Amino acid sequence: MVHDRLGCSSISFRHLGLSDALSTIAELGFAEIDLGALPGVCDHVPFGLDTAGVEQVTKEVAASGLRVRSVNGDIGDLNLPLTPAQRDERRRHLDRLLTLTAGVGARALVLPCGALDHTPVRSLDEDLDAVAAQLEWAADTARTFGVALWTESLHVYRLCCDTARATQLTARLTPEIGIVMDFSHIVASGGDPVGFVDLFGHRITHVHLRDAVPGNINLGIGNGAADFAAGIDALTAFGYAGHFSLELETRDITDAQRPAGTAEAARLISPLIP
Repeated sequence: MVHDRLGCSSISFRHLGLSDALSTIAELGFAEIDLGALPGVCDHVPFGLDTAGVEQVTKEVAASGLRVRSVNGDIGDLNLPLTPAQRDERRRHLDRLLTLTAGVGARALVLPCGALDHTPVRSLDEDLDAVAAQLEWAADTARTFGVALWTESLHVYRLCCDTARATQLTARLTPEIGIVMDFSHIVASGGDPVGFVDLFGHRITHVHLRDAVPGNINLGIGNGAADFAAGIDALTAFGYAGHFSLELETRDITDAQRPAGTAEAARLISPLIP
């Protein structure tokens, strides 16, 4: 049985259309999803989002009967300087994503921690200041839609690619902005999930689950080096009462094997969650 605090990201079935992905997740026994809206990763929500797109995605999610924990989105590289026209487009894009987030009943919109590049555009401090300022602006906007703003503060491919940079970014953020912990990005960057909890436990609002080894985030649960039992125990000791989501963007199985792989991941993780 799938634990009621364990959901499944639609990214786990990114090879399917949204309705088919949601049907598969429901058939596997999940009641909750994260909705993937990341360009280049999952096109369940079109990056060129317009009113019709928001309405269509909202309709398909409602028809699935699944509840939504968060929308995992992107509004562009937060450390890059923008022209006035680009700022206006980012504002419109954020408004559409937040309309969708509120419309599907999600608790939060999740945004990344900078561009898909480790090298700062200016200095690291200036770029971190820019990312933090954009996240604060997004959080202020999200509040007007009645939803929260969370960030995946450590992403091995983005500006904040390790624990040190995640620490520097988090220090710049108000407590209102939640931190999403991703086991795979922590392990792939050479970090330790228990150490991550020790640093950020009071800020963690959601947890993504996928296995990894240093340099590789795309492994199924049990096929890498992530110690999920120790990490979840650390979260529990810290008083974490939030939810977990299988974000199985794996490359060690075929698409046809994904339903069985997801079911096995749920079987392994569910007993670890109090």
